[in-house]
Amino acid sequence: MKKSKIQYTIRSVPDRLDAKLRETATEYGQTLNEASLDALKKGVGVGDLPALHHDLDDLAGTWVHDEATEQALDEMRQVDEGMWR
Repeated sequence: MKKSKIQYTIRSVPDRLDAKLRETATEYGQTLNEASLDALKKGVGVGDLPALHHDLDDLAGTWVHDEATEQALDEMRQVDEGMWR
């Protein structure tokens, strides 16, 4: 049994959304159509994994190593022994 392929025309796509879809397509080696379909599936919860929404989900996996940040974090991790006596 062959699955039906329905076509959509989506108008008035905001510039930011267009840019993000194109960036995602390039990043994952997809066509713009594939990236758009993946985003739609995820958004409505019918992708491979159901969409989960928590406060910081959009930040997951976005950490970029930065030497200055690492140095600042190392400095904050120092324990002042004099304060704990």
